[in-house]
Amino acid sequence: MNIILLGPPGAGKGTQANLLVEHRGMRQLSTGDMLRAAVKAETPVGLQAKAVMERGELVSDEIVSALIDAELSAMGKGTGAIFDGYPRTEAQAVSLDELLAKHGRSLKHVVELGVDEDALVERIVGRFTCANCGEGYHDSFKQTKVAGTCDKCGSSEFKRRPDDNEETVRTRMAEYRAKTAPILPYYEARGIVSRVDGMAAIDDVTAAIENILRG
Repeated sequence: MNIILLGPPGAGKGTQANLLVEHRGMRQLSTGDMLRAAVKAETPVGLQAKAVMERGELVSDEIVSALIDAELSAMGKGTGAIFDGYPRTEAQAVSLDELLAKHGRSLKHVVELGVDEDALVERIVGRFTCANCGEGYHDSFKQTKVAGTCDKCGSSEFKRRPDDNEETVRTRMAEYRAKTAPILPYYEARGIVSRVDGMAAIDDVTAAIENILRG
């Protein structure tokens, strides 16, 4: 099974992708991760991408397609793919269909994790982690049991991501809407788009996605 997971930063897309990898043995194909790995491994496509990036230019659709093509070639036929961060334009959506067909695959579902923007701002702005062990906390939803002390390792050092602020979150939301708006009609016309409440509890979101995939 091949699916696309859509959702703005903070919607829980990464969490749900990880669970699908764990429970269904699927493979998460994140174009950003694939690009970094190819550049680091100095594959032919990676070297091509590196040269483009060093010139300060955006990596072309052709390079991204080559990365996905290579990943699909390396994957077993029985392994499903989760596409994350791609496609972002209708041209990329058409290209992805062609790539999947080349490998005897097709896209089964496009699942969008919907969010309430104000609630998402609160969710992201309030989060912080232990600087020592990485355990995650939140100002409102998951405070440390003892103030200023990590429940897991006892450290008193905590950190927040510098981009976890309201202005950045709202900018990311606007960017997400601008990027996904072009591709949703393409998939809606085929009747494969489903929407899940990304603000629900993690287990409830997982169950909703499982119902979609079983349908």
